[in-house]
Amino acid sequence: MALYGRQPLLVAYIAIGILFGPHGLSLVTDADLLAEIAEFGIIFLLFLIGLDMQPAKLAAMLGKSMLTALGTSAVFFAIGFTLMVAFGYGFAAAAITGMAMTFSSTILGVKLLPATVLHHRHIGEMVVSLLLVQDLLAIVALVLVAGYGGAAESTITSLGAIAISLPALAGAAYLAVRFLMLPLIKRFDAFHEFIFLLAIGWCLGLASIAAMAGLSLAIGAFIAGVALATHPISIYIAESLRPIRDFFLVLFFFSVGAALDMGVAMQVALPAVLLAAILIAAKPAVFAKLLHWQGESRKDSWEVGFRLGQASEFSLLLCTLALSVGLLDVKAAHVIQAATVLTLIVSSYLVTFRYASPIAMRAPLRQD
Repeated sequence: MALYGRQPLLVAYIAIGILFGPHGLSLVTDADLLAEIAEFGIIFLLFLIGLDMQPAKLAAMLGKSMLTALGTSAVFFAIGFTLMVAFGYGFAAAAITGMAMTFSSTILGVKLLPATVLHHRHIGEMVVSLLLVQDLLAIVALVLVAGYGGAAESTITSLGAIAISLPALAGAAYLAVRFLMLPLIKRFDAFHEFIFLLAIGWCLGLASIAAMAGLSLAIGAFIAGVALATHPISIYIAESLRPIRDFFLVLFFFSVGAALDMGVAMQVALPAVLLAAILIAAKPAVFAKLLHWQGESRKDSWEVGFRLGQASEFSLLLCTLALSVGLLDVKAAHVIQAATVLTLIVSSYLVTFRYASPIAMRAPLRQD
């Protein structure tokens, strides 16, 4: 039906999740299990992005994107915080909502980039670098929320461990690729099954090590991809893993819909819709203004703004964690969840109707 109606497929995945999930027809009852499975989609997505990033180029991109990422995060935090206070929510709920609204969706941002834009155009570089800085900020936010109720020294220790473990993991990955992975690839590159399994093992292994070091699975997968990016085999690996990535991304968007309780969402419809509407209007404009101020063209700045004009899967993760430690009640959590889902849906329409993407509505814009 979505294809006949020329609608973005990810909107259909979310709608099916709402319909068949535990708060709908209950054909799927374990939404948490689906979310855990769907996390593999994020892991493989970041791994494939890393495979297309040369380390030197990546460092330059991140440095340039830091100011924009920090500036936009401050504005979006203020929007979320102010709106929740205006609707009578407490300081903790307002602060969590503000943090949740600062991030843009890595999955949607990259999924709607054609391969030619992602690999060869400046817009793709800006989108990916801004998303990576936001992912690092999201890790810090998750550490702060997870440390709620514990000693301040524990949270400071966790942040210090992240600052140490990130460059340490990158250095270890570089050495492992140079002295282990590349010799194995060179010796057995005629066996495609071996290369395929080796790539999956490398991606999941480094992602697991990153999680144990206090980082995220996605950051570990990205580092695994960047470490292999200098070798020509990265092109073959990227093509081989793309179907697996797409399968798990379908499950991710299904799980987003399945986690939403429409009964509770209707009770908080006004703040959720208002928050989503403000973000959808503000995010493209704020990104465009800061990027243009840094010297980017007005056209490119607005395109990047629209491609990053939604809330994030990290928003949902932060919301779930805050709910589990008592910083949010159910209604406040559903404001974040409903607003996030609305921004994901509306943003996908804005991008697919205006810019090139693999699922664009008009044939001239449909690129992969």
